[in-house]
Amino acid sequence: MNNKAMGLLGLAARARKVISGEGVLTSIQNGSAKLVLIASDASENTKKKYVDKCTYYNVEFDFVETSAELNQAMGTFNRKVIAVADEGFAKNLHTCLKG
Repeated sequence: MNNKAMGLLGLAARARKVISGEGVLTSIQNGSAKLVLIASDASENTKKKYVDKCTYYNVEFDFVETSAELNQAMGTFNRKVIAVADEGFAKNLHTCLKG
């Protein structure tokens, strides 16, 4: 994850537009998640579960290299999957991660 993406994710976290934990599945199902970030070092079961949910509910998702990057950007620990609940942050993050 590049520095710009990490900065955006940190800003989104401080703006309380990031959902983590069990709330990610709920946010995907109720439509509040605009982008889901999945750590590549998450278990295969976790990756499949979230990719399937995102595909079914038409929610964008991206993979990041490690969960350490997610945790460093957000100032948390032990997070493998997060959801961004703001359209603007989600579009900018998606662009940064793809580019």
